[in-house]
Amino acid sequence: MTDPISDYLTRLRNAVKANHRIVEIPASNLKKEITKILFDKGYILNYKFEDEQVQGKIKIALKYNPITKQPAIVKLQRISTPGLRKYCGSTEIPRVLNGLGIAIVSTNKGVMTDKEARDLNVGGEVLCYVY
Repeated sequence: MTDPISDYLTRLRNAVKANHRIVEIPASNLKKEITKILFDKGYILNYKFEDEQVQGKIKIALKYNPITKQPAIVKLQRISTPGLRKYCGSTEIPRVLNGLGIAIVSTNKGVMTDKEARDLNVGGEVLCYVY
């Protein structure tokens, strides 16, 4: 596998489209940080890290509106790819849907959202957009 983050986002996207409640994804430290951000921002219902094997798994409970059955995640878009990395400074960090969505940025201070990166005045690699 050449791009584990794209695989992570694709598994989430496919599970949302198939209306699954839980999705299992192979774990890595970067995927764990992205999962924590998605939980903190309210895009997923819950998560659990299972470290039974060498690599471990992440179990993610997806979030849906109880009345309309619409998923909380409308779109997951990979921005920086292995073939074309996208870096930006603290002043050029993009706003997703004019602040309604989030951009997940990998900085030297850790993985964070675009708003946190602007507040800390740090730039980095823009991993993905979520809205």
